[in-house]
Amino acid sequence: MAPTPSAPEDPTSGSPRTVTVDHTRLLPQVSGRHHSLDGVRSLACLMVLVVHVSTETGDALAPGPVGALLSASAMAVPLFFALSGVLLYRPWARAALDGTRGPNTRAYLWRRVMRVFPAYWVVAVPALLLYAGEHLGSVRHWFEVLTLTFPLNTSPHWAGPGPRGLGQMWSLSVEIAFYLALPLIAVFLSLWAKGGRTVDARGRRIIGGLVLIAALSYLALVPQYYPEPRELMHSWLPRCMGMFAVGMALATLSEWAWRESGPDGPVRRFCRTIGTSPALCWMVAAAFYALQATPATGGRFFEPGNLWMSVVESSASIGFAFFVVAPVALAPRAPDGPRRRLRSPATWTDGAWLDGLMRHPVMVYFAPISYGVFLWQFVVLYLWRDFTGQEVFTGSFWLDFVPVLIGSVLLGKLTHQLVEEPSRRWSRRFFAAER
Repeated sequence: MAPTPSAPEDPTSGSPRTVTVDHTRLLPQVSGRHHSLDGVRSLACLMVLVVHVSTETGDALAPGPVGALLSASAMAVPLFFALSGVLLYRPWARAALDGTRGPNTRAYLWRRVMRVFPAYWVVAVPALLLYAGEHLGSVRHWFEVLTLTFPLNTSPHWAGPGPRGLGQMWSLSVEIAFYLALPLIAVFLSLWAKGGRTVDARGRRIIGGLVLIAALSYLALVPQYYPEPRELMHSWLPRCMGMFAVGMALATLSEWAWRESGPDGPVRRFCRTIGTSPALCWMVAAAFYALQATPATGGRFFEPGNLWMSVVESSASIGFAFFVVAPVALAPRAPDGPRRRLRSPATWTDGAWLDGLMRHPVMVYFAPISYGVFLWQFVVLYLWRDFTGQEVFTGSFWLDFVPVLIGSVLLGKLTHQLVEEPSRRWSRRFFAAER
């Protein structure tokens, strides 16, 4: 039997020395700018560009493992949804755990509107002028596109997930629906949490409510296929709520860890384990990514297949989002100062490498312009392919990816500086003046 360790002795007196353990040292970061989560957003932005370019050139549709892995980069969408859940639900999670009032809903909705629509309109109007064709004079078409309600059109005149030049915006429409639903969901979870007398009881109730929401997202798949297939419901909020619930759960756990009773309870241990095990988490995420690349999750071109394929696809998306975002969202705040360089193999066992990767200068550069890059990429892609005279599903991935990336980055940078930042500052001044 191994000897029981004893407290170290004070060398001057020979008596045991008291060792103070800071149990908050490895708790998740819950305040300030979370640069590592910005890095995940940059990664998702690049993944979206990869899947769109590779689909247009036909590489993602080609048989074989390369095409399958390229098509699976559409898993960027669950990352975006999980990030929204983490970042937007966190103040409501904090209020529900503390039993206090939540954020100002009017201010929240106003900031979301000003965050999304001004930059979106800057892209949507040129896309409509370029590609609306015979529907250029249709008031309904303009209204649906400019309000991001076109995925609700059950008889669209376009092929694919959206109008030409704006096909990726179906996911932005889902985001908008989540923004509108979040205050109501937060009220439901807060009222449910009030039944708990302690912080731990309230935390368990919130997590239980989010598990229920994720389960309901699976039930939402049933009307997508029965009594008859409705493929457009693939891009509606209910069947995507499980991916948002993942982020909301991570936000709850990160706040709960700071409030948990006892110095080292199960929530703190869970957060510490996940936050310091990014290599293992990302290996599990890679397995879900590989699952998404198989025929078990449906077709490669916005084709969910059947009910059971959609169940597998949703499970792969939820699992991938959780295991990519969790070690970042639950990681403790990185120490201030110069960036740490990965010189020792030991850093791969404590999570420091992930923080270094997510804070890489490339990630830092892409984070603020990622929304603009997301918005412009299809317009740039189609303009480039028209300029080079390429037909759909032909061409070279790399010969298209590089110029489209450069063009999207340049336009994204301009959109960020000239539209997004002024809109953000104005929206904040609006409510500051009201107060």
